[in-house]
Amino acid sequence: MIPVRADGVLRQFAEAGVLTAADVHVALRLARLGGEQHETVLLAAALAVRGVRAGSVCVELATVADSVVPEEDAEPIELTWPQDWSPLHDSSVVAVGADAPWRPLRLVDGLLYLDRYWQQEQQVRRSLDERAARPAPTVNLASLPTLFAGPAPDLQRLATAVAAGRWISVITGGPGTGKTHTVARLLRLLLDQPGPPPRVALAAPTGKAAARLQESVLEQAAAVGLPLDLTAQTLHRLLGWRPDSRSRFRHDATNRLPFDIVVVDESSMVSLTMMARLLEALRPTARLVLMGDPDQLTPVDAGAVLSDLVHRPAPPAAADGVPAETSADGAGLDDEDRRQLRNGVVRLRVSQRYGANIAGLAEAVRTGDADRVLELLDAGEDLALDPSTTAVEEQIRAVADEMRSAAEAGDADRCLVLLGRHRLLCAHRHGPFGVSAWNDRIGRLTGAAAGEWAPGLPLIVTANDYENKLWNGDTGVVVRTPEGPRAAFPRGAGPAPVPLSRLSAVSPAHALTVHRSQGSQFEAVTALLPPATSTLLTRELLYTAVTRASRSVRVVGSEEAVRAAVGRQVVRASGLRRPQPGEWP
Repeated sequence: MIPVRADGVLRQFAEAGVLTAADVHVALRLARLGGEQHETVLLAAALAVRGVRAGSVCVELATVADSVVPEEDAEPIELTWPQDWSPLHDSSVVAVGADAPWRPLRLVDGLLYLDRYWQQEQQVRRSLDERAARPAPTVNLASLPTLFAGPAPDLQRLATAVAAGRWISVITGGPGTGKTHTVARLLRLLLDQPGPPPRVALAAPTGKAAARLQESVLEQAAAVGLPLDLTAQTLHRLLGWRPDSRSRFRHDATNRLPFDIVVVDESSMVSLTMMARLLEALRPTARLVLMGDPDQLTPVDAGAVLSDLVHRPAPPAAADGVPAETSADGAGLDDEDRRQLRNGVVRLRVSQRYGANIAGLAEAVRTGDADRVLELLDAGEDLALDPSTTAVEEQIRAVADEMRSAAEAGDADRCLVLLGRHRLLCAHRHGPFGVSAWNDRIGRLTGAAAGEWAPGLPLIVTANDYENKLWNGDTGVVVRTPEGPRAAFPRGAGPAPVPLSRLSAVSPAHALTVHRSQGSQFEAVTALLPPATSTLLTRELLYTAVTRASRSVRVVGSEEAVRAAVGRQVVRASGLRRPQPGEWP
């Protein structure tokens, strides 16, 4: 939609599909408030709004022309980009420099921010630097050999030692690399330290991720002797939701969280705003442990803080950050690993979720090696590249028939096992390659009537349901019972049947978006790729999709689409990866 009031360069960029009506509206509103009329400033303001909408914290003006991708359905238009952004320095709506008085836009070292996001980024930077500058916590690592009895090198043992000796640490790695296993032993180590037992909080960005974190930690509890009353909650609940604000919480700099250790899982999904709120609410003497995979899809909101922390410049140091007690565990680290280690980052590398073929495919996608990706997909066995949907339709029909038989018989346990057998993952929500179209198509393939909640229908919860203790992203299946159809959802003690009339926010789940699938695992995954021109087709999307599988991966699409995905990396503009003036190079 072209903004009615847009003219000049704003209209040109809107017609090219670079700017939306909302981008233009905000830019014009800022201009009216500040009395600004220069087209270059108006365009920069609209691009800053667009950047946040696309997930970036700011816009790098020197490279913005190369980084902006028009909408795929827009008519091709030759854009005239400004060669000189100097009018921003004289604008009444732009604060130039970190110390300039407040204005709605801020320009710092070639990065243009909406001031709100500049302030949040500075909050995160200050918190990180203050914690890094404080004397390291004293910790006795004598129990490490008991907690990790294997031979060196052991990156989990190294990660535990590093996290124990820092106020903020990051434990990264792909699915199944043992991040929760490591954190459980870290908690045991810290609980064994002299003095009062530390108060522990477990949190995650979503209800589903929090429930999974709690379940995973409790599975480890008996093995390492952790308290059985450890519970996990969403970050919103941890910070204390306020009905009068969408971005402020009860716990903040004036009302700190009462915890000594805060563990956050799925940190790759935490936005800049949420990370800023969390850091300001932590007590200065509280440890923060972030877990997540920076190579997965980034948050829906602006920022990619976990990725920024992993790639942030490290301070120069005489030592590389490997504790003396685990020097053998750090012997095989390369230069990049040692740089990250100085920032308290340890990457776990060996996955127990899938075999060597899927691991090799995931690594080739992660490192951007398109030739290797195609070579592996062409090798057959448990990996395949298929230009046709015929095979996946047959696979879906076979699983659906078995699911329906079990559901008609009331076998909820069997249905939930089958729910993890195979899943179709899509990049888009709508359109011929989207979830909506494929859920309808699969419904017809399996003989289900439109809108019918028949036994065997897989479901996904689309909003937190506190009454039924279901979380956004939970999946279940409709099962026939003597009381009528029920939706069965997995629980630790067995399937939990819920009357269909009590479910308010659920959708069919034959197909899921890749975003929705984050945190889930299936035996077999089919990744349906859109055309190579789709802006949603990225390395992170393909990596996330293939790492949902434990046994086999089928990619449906063209070789061009695979190359486009592997070659198109999401890079969200952020100042956190740059050192501040006066810091290390």
